[in-house]
Amino acid sequence: MRSDKMKSGVKRTPHRSLLKALGLTNEEISRPIIGIAGSYNEIIPGHVHLRTIIDAVKAGVRLAGGVPLEFGTIGVCDGIAMNHEGMKYSLATRGIIADSVEATVKATPFDGLILIPNCDKVVPGMLMAAARLNIPSIVVSGGPMLAGTFMDKKIGLSNVFEYVGEYEKGNMTAEELACVEDSACPTCGSCSGMYTANTMNCLTEALGMALPGNGTVPAVFSERIRLAKETGMQMMKLVEADLKPRDIMTREAFLNAVAVDMALGGSTNTSLHLPAIAHSAGVELSLDDFDMYSKKVPQISKLSPSGKYFIEDLNAAGGIAAVLNRLDEKGLLFDSKSVTLATIKEIAAKGKVVIEDVIRTFDNPVHPTGGLAVLKGNIARNGCIVKEGAVSPKMLKHTGPAKVFESEEDTIEAIITGKINKGDVIVIRYEGPKGGPGMREMLAPTATIAGMGLDEDVALITDGRFSGATRGASIGHVSPEAADGGEIAIIKEGDIIEIDIPNRSINVKLSVEEIESRKKELTKFVPKVTEGYLVKYAKFVSSADKGAIEEL
Repeated sequence: MRSDKMKSGVKRTPHRSLLKALGLTNEEISRPIIGIAGSYNEIIPGHVHLRTIIDAVKAGVRLAGGVPLEFGTIGVCDGIAMNHEGMKYSLATRGIIADSVEATVKATPFDGLILIPNCDKVVPGMLMAAARLNIPSIVVSGGPMLAGTFMDKKIGLSNVFEYVGEYEKGNMTAEELACVEDSACPTCGSCSGMYTANTMNCLTEALGMALPGNGTVPAVFSERIRLAKETGMQMMKLVEADLKPRDIMTREAFLNAVAVDMALGGSTNTSLHLPAIAHSAGVELSLDDFDMYSKKVPQISKLSPSGKYFIEDLNAAGGIAAVLNRLDEKGLLFDSKSVTLATIKEIAAKGKVVIEDVIRTFDNPVHPTGGLAVLKGNIARNGCIVKEGAVSPKMLKHTGPAKVFESEEDTIEAIITGKINKGDVIVIRYEGPKGGPGMREMLAPTATIAGMGLDEDVALITDGRFSGATRGASIGHVSPEAADGGEIAIIKEGDIIEIDIPNRSINVKLSVEEIESRKKELTKFVPKVTEGYLVKYAKFVSSADKGAIEEL
């Protein structure tokens, strides 16, 4: 057993003494010891109930003959961090989480590892750690929040941001907005739409690192507690089989995840997280792979923020196993391994679509291509990304004058004060991984645009990123970023921007000579943050097209 490094033989007498200080008996010390990496805290709705999930996981481990030892990781709530300096720290926490799990497990040689995350950066951070450590590991998340209701309509967090725009425009009263505030987030769990957290939890199933149901069973269902217990028991089978993350998370597994992502119309943030996890696993995954699958896999499910259905509906419709079944019918799945000890194709074979309108057929898709599109052009040489399935058909091709801003705050002020006109292309720059620093999510400007009724007339491009709750012609991750001298930095007010999503292009109408002339005039980027953790982060972080990984 791996844990023998800390418990076997005369030389480990001091170590056993410390384990006994924890209250462990000789019998417990003799058994496989399983690390439980939980991200329970009282600041994230998706994590506040994880104490229950962690306890259920521990019960499962004990039922199967193991000994669970818990440790914690950090997490921030992206919704609470939105639209202020706190969002600069959100993406940066992904590396902290990965590093903290790696350090704890390297220092404490567990026989296996169970990862219990739930929200945006915690899920990929823990998967990155699992790939680095490469000991038997399994994930079980806290599950999604139920949707709220307002005026007989299902709503989620993205609607609240949009209703702020409605209020600013005078289309909603303060009393109605207060009602929305009270009802949009009715339970614990990760926010209820196909936002980043839920997308990543669903893709964890597709990667083969979680049991079926992990991505979709609601947080408040007793089924979630049973799933946690089953995960604890399954851990012991993985230890016995010595099945490790790098056996599971192969290139084929990542391509399966990208295929599911396209079918679901998931968050654009997956183009940051999947490559980062793949990098930790020693696997190549690039924006070109996302582009390839966007052309091969149609979007067959349209969930909030771009559709009327929520994760609870996807669960009722058959969950990720049913989506895998649809993909396998068209020969679009690789037969990779999974923590179930069955293959992904075997899981897909058991999947069944129960509600056809939630998980459509390939012959009747929501959108003929995948939910995400990768664009390239003279202001995004290395690429940028848009949630194509959430863009109005009217905006799939758009040409308009640039309105240029150096920060999210200035953009919000311009939108609210009526300085943005129909046809404009909003450019927000110096918000990338280095320039932000931290590559803030910008749900507030996109939601305000939608709330003010401009989402079918205004495009937004940025070297920052967008929340999974964003919809509309919101194009992010422009690479190279402005702080690295990327061409987005040379755009001036009034320059004409051409966006052609179907043909995967984005350009400013300037000659090559003019672009080069402007690049020579650029002044050296002055960092916005000069002290603290973000200084170190900005020094090592890569560009968005490489997954914003920390390169040493």
